[in-house]
Amino acid sequence: MGCCNRRCGLLAGAVFGAALAILGGILIPLGDQIIQSTVEKEAVIVPGTTAYENWISSAAFVYRQMWLFDVQNALDVVELGATPLVKERGPYTYKVRYLAKSNITAHNDAVSFLLPNGAIFEPDMSVGSEDDLVTTLNLAVAGAYSLVPKNMHLFLDGIIKSTNSSLFQRRSVREILWGYQDPILKDILGVFYPYNGTFDGYYTVNTGQDDISRVAMIERWQDASSFPPFVDKNKPIYFFSSDICRSVSSTFRETQDLWGIEVYRYVLPPSTFASPSINPDNKCFCTEKLVSRNCSMAGVLDVGPCRGGAPVYISLPHFLHGSDYLRQDVLGLNPSEENHFTYLDIEPITGFTLSFAKRLQVNMMYGPSKVISVLKHVKEYTVFPIVWLNEVRYIFQNRFIRYRCYGCYAIHPLEGSHCHVRILPASTIANMASVEEMILLCVIRNRQKKGAKSVGLCGGGM
Repeated sequence: MGCCNRRCGLLAGAVFGAALAILGGILIPLGDQIIQSTVEKEAVIVPGTTAYENWISSAAFVYRQMWLFDVQNALDVVELGATPLVKERGPYTYKVRYLAKSNITAHNDAVSFLLPNGAIFEPDMSVGSEDDLVTTLNLAVAGAYSLVPKNMHLFLDGIIKSTNSSLFQRRSVREILWGYQDPILKDILGVFYPYNGTFDGYYTVNTGQDDISRVAMIERWQDASSFPPFVDKNKPIYFFSSDICRSVSSTFRETQDLWGIEVYRYVLPPSTFASPSINPDNKCFCTEKLVSRNCSMAGVLDVGPCRGGAPVYISLPHFLHGSDYLRQDVLGLNPSEENHFTYLDIEPITGFTLSFAKRLQVNMMYGPSKVISVLKHVKEYTVFPIVWLNEVRYIFQNRFIRYRCYGCYAIHPLEGSHCHVRILPASTIANMASVEEMILLCVIRNRQKKGAKSVGLCGGGM
């Protein structure tokens, strides 16, 4: 009888295991189909979907850290022709991108919107106050040098002298970044002036209603907050950057773990700022043959044409990937691949950008002059660094519910709580010893009814 019971038990176990194996074979493709269908439904940018809520207002804050370049030998540069020596000062941190998209209008399979600009100083995340003084390039002198015709440089020299101005100026962090009354131009100047109360856009992106593979794709500009779902890491992704007035591509570098969520890290390739001889797409950014040494200069893009003609050049911080002479013309720069590269962390199933670090440097150009007194000792055209920024996103852990199916996620914001639902694949279920274990696989944990924990995603540094 005992032997029979053992045989019956083994037989029953085998039958039950076989049944679960068959069930698993059915559930695997069915589960994949359900996941894909759900993601495609929620990834469309229309009211009521997860993507729409995440797209209108991100579930994370964006902070812009800024380091200004403080000139250590300003008098020697002007009077003796010394090479400028700079020292990095910062970070000075501001909360930005905290306002929801506005002027949203839908038309056909696209949606247009504006990105409101706003910046709030964060003293606890900064090395000092906005009143800290920094010696930097005189924006008016550098701008007028290029914008004023050479036959009027003598007149310009008279204005510079009459206002007691020079090639460099000492101003507060607030003034340099957000604006000050300039004595030469009799107008307000600032690296980011005007900013608060202004808008970036219009942007127009595809909603994905007719073709999910085109969701968030550019119709007119694209802000990199999301991409089409089911990201293929073997293909580059494209987005528009208003900072450099162009669309750029990012390439896959590696897989990262973010709060237990697998994300694809995309980075800007060095070719983004390469010379036109390496990257022909940059040919239109070579507008000054003398400054760029016949378009051979690598590491900077001349964005003057979309900045009203001002001699503004954008680069990576400390001229990372730039020509050596850029760092020879201005001393004190130390580029670092680890600290100065730009990346996006994208959840590959939904296409949501969960974190990023945008690192760029704003520069202006000045050069030699036989007429303008403060430039008489300048020997070379110089692309001078003013400020570099690290714009980062901070994720709040309790703003997401994660549905995890061994690498497949659908992310839904939930105010005031954080849940983790774990579902094993059907092939694993088929090998379970009991139905009770199958039921216990779906667990909800880490429920937090109040409080939010934030974590910096780039070493305290977009």
